[in-house]
Amino acid sequence: MDRTKLYMERNLNEIVSDIKFLVKQDSPTNDKNLTDLCGKRIQKLLKLYFGRFAEEFKEKEYGNHLRFQVGEGEKQILILSHFDTVWDEGELPYKEDGNKLYGPGILDMKGGLVQAIWAVKACLELDSSFSKKIVFLFTSDEEIGSPTGRKLIEKEAANSSYVFVTEPPVAKTGALKTERKGSSRYYIDIKGKAAHSGNHHKDGISAIKEAAEQIIYLESLTDYEKGTTINVGAIEGGGPVNVVSDHATIGVDVRTESEEEQERIDHIIEELQPYTEGAELEVHGGISRPPMHKNEDTEALFKQAKRAAAELGLELKEASAGGGSDGNFTASMGIPTLDGLGAEGFGIHARNEHILKDRIPYRAALLSKLIQSL
Repeated sequence: MDRTKLYMERNLNEIVSDIKFLVKQDSPTNDKNLTDLCGKRIQKLLKLYFGRFAEEFKEKEYGNHLRFQVGEGEKQILILSHFDTVWDEGELPYKEDGNKLYGPGILDMKGGLVQAIWAVKACLELDSSFSKKIVFLFTSDEEIGSPTGRKLIEKEAANSSYVFVTEPPVAKTGALKTERKGSSRYYIDIKGKAAHSGNHHKDGISAIKEAAEQIIYLESLTDYEKGTTINVGAIEGGGPVNVVSDHATIGVDVRTESEEEQERIDHIIEELQPYTEGAELEVHGGISRPPMHKNEDTEALFKQAKRAAAELGLELKEASAGGGSDGNFTASMGIPTLDGLGAEGFGIHARNEHILKDRIPYRAALLSKLIQSL
């Protein structure tokens, strides 16, 4: 048996315990206090296994980011993991059901984060020599587009030969993600004019009606052949049912396969005009992540991972994904980037979010062997 996989199997209970330790500390992106408490748990793991704490980058609005370096060398490998989640405090419990481990952020991506720590730990304990330094970035705001983490990620990526992202692989196939769509996010505030719905209905300007018109138009821009999707995923506004609504807000998510298409849709949304006379629109947001494209160096890196997987008895595949990650930033810089090196499971952003316990040794060993091979 491969010695790296054997190492992971022998330590599986400890790995699961570490994953549970992080998952049981809720860390919704918009709650700095809770997210920082999760960051402190990461620090405890680093201190336990490597004897020291990570460098901390303080943030005012979101959780603090962590940078941790292992080894020395002129060149470096960057491992990206985020520890914020989409779940509010207490919204999902941690539970174990046979081979399935459930909990908020366990798949996206605390399971992958812990596996990455153990992957590097295995390199050290199995006496694998490093010709490059390993840099971990544990970030706290990935789920909302990395507004503060992006600069730190791009700074480290500029000094890196390779980037590994510990997001989960493609469900069922376990494929790595070598291409991703770009993403944009917008909030459109709509201002109307309130009026009594019975006595003065004609004097009102309905913000909700205007929102409905905009939603129909925006959704019509979806073009599956181009790989473009526009989703209005949030709406709020109005008040009493007997009052013409004077305000509404819609939230819009855009995914595209090319920069040109991303910019085209961005221009359309920025130039939106009201359908209703007297209504006013104000657009906030914009392009958040560029598309992730595969270059020749990324293809070579995937082949390296494929060889490492074969030594574990795995047939590794690659895929293009619709969701974005921090790997979009690094790939757009031309840095060879492999995404999907995290835990296997199902239910990203869903209430049945879980990882598969029996796959942990394989995925942790894969990342460890890939690091060793480089």
